[in-house]
Amino acid sequence: MDLNEVTIVDVRTPGEFMGGHVAGSINIPLNELPDRVEEFKSMKKVILCCASGMRSMQATGFLSQQGIDCENGGSWFAVNQKVNS
Repeated sequence: MDLNEVTIVDVRTPGEFMGGHVAGSINIPLNELPDRVEEFKSMKKVILCCASGMRSMQATGFLSQQGIDCENGGSWFAVNQKVNS
């Protein structure tokens, strides 16, 4: 995975994010997505992650409806393994 071509967004809470995250990812909690759609429009392809993949699945559905090029990466741990392999 080329980090120059994607933006990794972790949709967990700030507390969860501080406990561990993908290096270079940004934290935008799931509940803030509706207020921050414009931010996503300026991002490269977005890969969403969370703890298990459930919140990132919800985020992917919502952002896709807004016309954002995104995909569900699943858990942040799985995305971290892809980035570092």
